[in-house]
Amino acid sequence: MKRRNIFVIFILVFTILLSSFSFYVYQMIYSPNFLVDKEDKVLIIESDETFKSLQDKLYDLNYVQDLVSFSFLAKLMDYDTQIKPGRYLIKANSANLEVLRMLRAGLQQPVNLTFNNIRLKEELADRLTRNIELTPEGFNQALKHYINTNKDGFNDNNIISMFIPNTYQVYYDISGEELVERMHSEYEKFWNSERRQKAKNLGLTPLEVSTLASIVQAESIKKDESAKIAGLYINRLQNGIALQADPTLVFASGDFTIKRVLNVHKDIDSPYNTYKYPGLPPGPINMPFIHSIDAVLNYEDHDYLYMCAREDFSGYHNFASNYNEHLRNAARYQRQLTIEQRKARMNNSN
Repeated sequence: MKRRNIFVIFILVFTILLSSFSFYVYQMIYSPNFLVDKEDKVLIIESDETFKSLQDKLYDLNYVQDLVSFSFLAKLMDYDTQIKPGRYLIKANSANLEVLRMLRAGLQQPVNLTFNNIRLKEELADRLTRNIELTPEGFNQALKHYINTNKDGFNDNNIISMFIPNTYQVYYDISGEELVERMHSEYEKFWNSERRQKAKNLGLTPLEVSTLASIVQAESIKKDESAKIAGLYINRLQNGIALQADPTLVFASGDFTIKRVLNVHKDIDSPYNTYKYPGLPPGPINMPFIHSIDAVLNYEDHDYLYMCAREDFSGYHNFASNYNEHLRNAARYQRQLTIEQRKARMNNSN
């Protein structure tokens, strides 16, 4: 009888313990443990992350409520030896199993990579690596290797043409080589058969179109005038007339604070000096927007060869098909500019 009682007690205790353990295991696996009663939050796991450093990060940054249960399940699932770097979106009130499955599978949240308004190749690295793990140095190393080995005609002068300004989605741990290849792939998609045929009809390569588009873009802030400006420069190219584009002189000088080009700038000895050297410069003077490239490919057909800023300071230009007409336009602008400068001096003296 006594043995029977002991056995019953043992079974009872065992059942209670088993039930408690089962309940704990269930909670460990399925109960909310991440960002409990908080909001969704991104978790960054670096390439050199260890399981210990990840545990510290989850605890210190208040991602996890019960670190012990997460750690125990992580080791059961061998995640402690299979950490995958990246940018992960942790949803509020997530369970350990849900998070671990995502982390083990490397199901990252993509990063939006947006860039525009870049003038020089040297500016690319900082802009493109701003929100990813890749360092500017790592990117520059990969880009240099591509420039030295590619067979697509890209070099130091025109490589900026390969970067079509837009928003792209990439993963946080993308390598330098992968990022450069992704940008080249996007370039190839952009330069589809239709755009390539339009470039061919102009007698230009896609790289030359990008160079001309960069000049068009630098000449005016008015999008609706871009195709007309493009037509003017195409007329000059096709007639063997030097482009004489002031923005190329600014680029050649290296002083981008210049507001007004003077005769002294026209003496700069640089292949980017389109007053001194006919044809297109060796590469873009900025990263042209898509609308600037398309403005060249869909240029306005006219007989204009000259342009001058309008005297109403609207940002638009007056166009002319001959030099005498251009001189008259320039004279009107200079007269109005002199008047405005005189008004400004009078206001300052008062």
